[in-house]
Amino acid sequence: MTLVKHDVVVRQLTDYAELLATQRLYESIWRSDSTPPVTAELLRAMTKAGSYVAGAFDGDALVGACIGFCSPPAAGALHSHIAGVAAGMRGRNVGYALKLDQRTWALERGMTEVTWTFDPLVRRNAYFNLGKLGADATEYLPDFYGHMDDDINGGGETDRLLISWRIASPEVASACSGQPRTASATGVVGLGISEDGLPVPGVCSGSTVLVAVPADIETLRATNPAAAQEWRYAVREVLGGLLADGAAITGFDRSGWYVVERSGS
Repeated sequence: MTLVKHDVVVRQLTDYAELLATQRLYESIWRSDSTPPVTAELLRAMTKAGSYVAGAFDGDALVGACIGFCSPPAAGALHSHIAGVAAGMRGRNVGYALKLDQRTWALERGMTEVTWTFDPLVRRNAYFNLGKLGADATEYLPDFYGHMDDDINGGGETDRLLISWRIASPEVASACSGQPRTASATGVVGLGISEDGLPVPGVCSGSTVLVAVPADIETLRATNPAAAQEWRYAVREVLGGLLADGAAITGFDRSGWYVVERSGS
């Protein structure tokens, strides 16, 4: 299957040279001093097993890639393990084109759900997942991958939110046709942000609780690791605590707030 979307071409990758190019692309994005996020050999095995391995091309240049593997048959789900876009292509909807292709691929195989994880501190990814794709964040996973020493994770703890993307739902279909889910930052502040960019604990009472995240956690990790760690623990305590108590994230406001609805309040 080949998808032409947002000025890039997305297609499945099978040629070893393209799989090696995917490894190199991921290396350039994560810039890990140890092992790469994936290897061409692993990708070769995944393609042979029928997994999802797709690349986005701008002309002849590979500018993005996404890989996933299937859950047990009864689950009817695909787990999207890793996706990345070349730095120079940000803002051109390459990631969106990859997810649209992934949704089509999964629907054609009778699947109903795609799952993946993302760092809850990364504001642009929170909006992309919850707003632009219309997906749901269902579980908070503390230090899910352990410490990862690369340019993106900065060697810190790897808390993640688990995403459930119900690909056949009307809400997701609407988001994938260009009508993102919207959220309004109205409610009590469970975690705010100070004028100097640090987390400020609030109160988690009322039916709707707002949880802030920093404007640019990746820059903060490089310039002020202590502040980045403070955000990690604050969001873990407040957002993770709310989800553990049965609350649900209903959206993400683009100004930087998770909107959380508490059950039974």
